[in-house]
Amino acid sequence: MHLPTAPKHHFEPRDPHWAEKVRASFARQGAMTLIGAELTDIQPGWCEIRMPYRADLTQQHGYFHAGIITTAVDSAAGYAGFSLMVPDASVLSVEFKINLLAPADGELLIAIGEVIKSGKTLVITRGDAYVVKAGKTTHCATMQQTLMTMHGKPDR
Repeated sequence: MHLPTAPKHHFEPRDPHWAEKVRASFARQGAMTLIGAELTDIQPGWCEIRMPYRADLTQQHGYFHAGIITTAVDSAAGYAGFSLMVPDASVLSVEFKINLLAPADGELLIAIGEVIKSGKTLVITRGDAYVVKAGKTTHCATMQQTLMTMHGKPDR
């Protein structure tokens, strides 16, 4: 399976310091630290987060837990959207739907988010999760998400 490595759409960021803003916000997320997630790539309207397998992130069959997958994909898609937001704004997920496509049996989870449409207040994104095991990549989840731009309310 081919892993998407670049955005399908071209977007111009509204903040000249978009990359620094995204990386700083990600670093403040205790949940990402807790699950061992790392922001590995960010481009305008696109984000990749990687997380190595740990037994404490699994469900009863030893696969990555659906809640952990959802957490990583929510953040990847959220930061893809945040990368296009104006200065002095922050991001909030307001809705998403995730489909689990295959057991997340792997040594590495890769969550990728990309913007479909970036509006002034609402941003629509897509997120996908992949697991890699013994060199084989499996698409294990897909998400559609709505984000809200919190104008005038930067991250704490």
